[in-house]
Amino acid sequence: MNWLVLGQIFAINLVYIMLNTIRTLLTMRGYRNLAPILAIIEITIYTLGLSMVMSYIEENIMYLIFYALGFGVGIYLGMLVENRIALGYSVMQVFTEDDNHVLADSLREHGYGVTIQPGYGRNGNRLVLTILTPRSTEKALRNTINELNPNAFFISYDAKYIHGGFWTKHISPPQIIEENFEQDQKEGFEKPDEVITKDEYIE
Repeated sequence: MNWLVLGQIFAINLVYIMLNTIRTLLTMRGYRNLAPILAIIEITIYTLGLSMVMSYIEENIMYLIFYALGFGVGIYLGMLVENRIALGYSVMQVFTEDDNHVLADSLREHGYGVTIQPGYGRNGNRLVLTILTPRSTEKALRNTINELNPNAFFISYDAKYIHGGFWTKHISPPQIIEENFEQDQKEGFEKPDEVITKDEYIE
């Protein structure tokens, strides 16, 4: 049994699965240019790793075990890397008691665009706040909400496509609009000359 080959098989499959996990997540988030590039690298590494394990599998079952270990560790590391780089945007929905827009106004003072909808819960009137934020700053937004209103309930989900609206100060609106302009044209939207201001949004 060759420990060097075992290490190579483990490392190759780890890198392959890590790239596969990242590429899958990028595809789901609409990164059409980056995902194919990763796919080319991914399949090259996969072919190399598979050929190595097939050459040694009859010699010792440990080669297959290390191949499988690389698979599992690769998925875990791929998820860690994707969470670390935090590509894309999230939509945060906050459910809170009717506080006369105190929380919404405070979030706007922090630079976030907030859309308010009325709601009704078991204990009376509620407000539903919808906020767009880069995934890289989602944790900061959660912390801000907890500081301003510890009793607020909130959920977040990925935003795949974005068009128009008021953006947080952390987002570059022209860049986002340019990225989605092609899709806008297909759907019949007109490209705005500029994003509306915060004051216009609040009105």
